[in-house]
Amino acid sequence: METKQEHIMTPWIDRRRYAAGYAGKSFNSDSIDSEYQRDRARIIHSSSFRRLQSKTQIFSIGDSDFYRTRLTHSLEVAQIGSGICEQLRQRYADDPESSTWIPSLSLIEAICLGHDLGHPPFGHGGEVALNALMYAHGGFEGNGQTLRIIGRLGEYSPEHGLDLTRRTMLGLLKYPVLHNEVAGYGKEMQAVSSNIDHAKPPKCIHDDEADVLTWILAPLPEQDRQGFRAFKHMPGKHAKSLHKGFDTSIMELADDIAYGVHDLEDALALELVTERQWREQVMSRVESLPESPLNTQAEFYNSKLFSGSDRDRKHAISKLVAYFIGNIAIREQDGFASPLLRLQAEMQGEARQLLDILKKFVLDEVIRHPKVQALEFKGQQMIMRLFVTLLENPDRLLPPAYLAQFHESGRSRRVICDYIAGMTDLHATRLYHRLFSPDIGSVFDRL
Repeated sequence: METKQEHIMTPWIDRRRYAAGYAGKSFNSDSIDSEYQRDRARIIHSSSFRRLQSKTQIFSIGDSDFYRTRLTHSLEVAQIGSGICEQLRQRYADDPESSTWIPSLSLIEAICLGHDLGHPPFGHGGEVALNALMYAHGGFEGNGQTLRIIGRLGEYSPEHGLDLTRRTMLGLLKYPVLHNEVAGYGKEMQAVSSNIDHAKPPKCIHDDEADVLTWILAPLPEQDRQGFRAFKHMPGKHAKSLHKGFDTSIMELADDIAYGVHDLEDALALELVTERQWREQVMSRVESLPESPLNTQAEFYNSKLFSGSDRDRKHAISKLVAYFIGNIAIREQDGFASPLLRLQAEMQGEARQLLDILKKFVLDEVIRHPKVQALEFKGQQMIMRLFVTLLENPDRLLPPAYLAQFHESGRSRRVICDYIAGMTDLHATRLYHRLFSPDIGSVFDRL
């Protein structure tokens, strides 16, 4: 027999293809979790997930078989997310509401594994390139494309994409606002230039997915729906969404830890950062964090991270990850009745400050490194030229399935955008050379 708790959970395991939902059906905790296991399986077996193995994380695919791709990054985020939930489950075992709503391992793994499905080739550079061509047509943003894949493009349902449960989709909804609501581009968008930094998209979903957003939020009270979609205007910039769901807050912390710690590990292994940079830009700043491990165990971390040994480096990285996970707690935010919005996972005190220092170090010394930026720039130029060429020559160059959509949908730019966004770095590069390199290309080539 379904308990009151399980009845409350029922709307969140609904799927879009079930017009009448699960009304009248009885579920228990095991059968509810089996729905999230199905979500996880659909994500893992989707073509979008497999393509992450050939999409850039930071370093270009082919630089080495050691460095992280979007796929290995997603696997690590899922592992960290599971660790966060286990820690929270133990910490709040005597808190009925918190323990009820902490996501199961199946659910948090599904959310974490799927969080990067929509990222295009060549990382955030590719995202900016596609938005430069889509900003007047509903926009392009990697997280928005993730929602488009799970809700529309995925292969498990002709009309509903991967057709995941409502709660998994809510967990993947990082920014519950539409492009047209938060976009604030400057006059430079009209300029013709190879520098497209001004085309960075707002954090949002595409205008085309407004109906999917409405469906996801349907079980929430009206006041919660309105509050959840609130955003803050930023003078001269894109507006910013203000809220995320409980499950999303856990996934984002796991993503932040992977970004700040595991991407740092890759940079150390590649010797892209020096010990001098580390001491000047990280160790000097953690002196103001007396309880942080980089302060209390400074010599251990300095020696392990720069010993040249993969084993030593991994030892230090693992200890940092454990430290961050252990400093995550649940807080409540005002203004929401639903626990899925009111509860938030939050990294506390010095741990948050330390993670921000590490993230800034990776951003400044790795992502903004001229060699990394040169690769990003090259990827942007390839994507933009491919987009324009395919848009102008669809009958000659588009694969049959996309060509049919191009002529039927009435949204020709979105079809081209979906096609390119789904490419791996290698696919985009090969297609570019096939079209534009005079000495490359054969009818026998396979992209």
